[in-house]
Amino acid sequence: MASPSSAKKLLLLRRTIWRAFRPPLPSFSATRRSYLFSSSLSSMYNYVLEPSSFSSKSFVINPSSSFCSQTPPLNEGSQGPTTIDYRLQLAEDEYHRLANSTIHDLLEKLEEYGDLVDIDGFDVDYGNEVLTLKLGSLGTYVINKQTPNRQIWMSSPVSGPSRFDWDQNSEAWIYRRTKAKLNQVLETELGNLCGMPIKLS
Repeated sequence: MASPSSAKKLLLLRRTIWRAFRPPLPSFSATRRSYLFSSSLSSMYNYVLEPSSFSSKSFVINPSSSFCSQTPPLNEGSQGPTTIDYRLQLAEDEYHRLANSTIHDLLEKLEEYGDLVDIDGFDVDYGNEVLTLKLGSLGTYVINKQTPNRQIWMSSPVSGPSRFDWDQNSEAWIYRRTKAKLNQVLETELGNLCGMPIKLS
């Protein structure tokens, strides 16, 4: 059992070590990162006193501890992918006006087209801003709005998934990878699948 003098020495040693590693108190304008550093300091720096002597000491740093839980931002010269903010290109209210007009127009024309073709399982449905065109065994088209990206997405049984952006010059939804227009893609694919041309433009 440690003597009172030894316990006092231990207490003084702990205070000395804590003062040596204690950072300055954060100001009101200090960042969250600085706060995380100072608040977790006591858990990162623990010391163990050797049983043979109270005067000798060794430090143990927990390797699982981190100085900050935040992920540092990429440097300006990093090779990370560039994110395009489509919201800067098209205002949200204008996007909704254009996208809703396009999808509602497609809905009407596809319903008329369904009366002309003889396809088992042909069905057009619209709900929750998603247009679904079922062609029985020929497959299913899904067309929906993607507001965060200001895009219209389409899943096609022929060409797969594609994303269309509004092009001011041509006043049409364009797939940037192929420069194809949404209506033209549907006209070509549906005409080939159903054996009858359709005019969507």
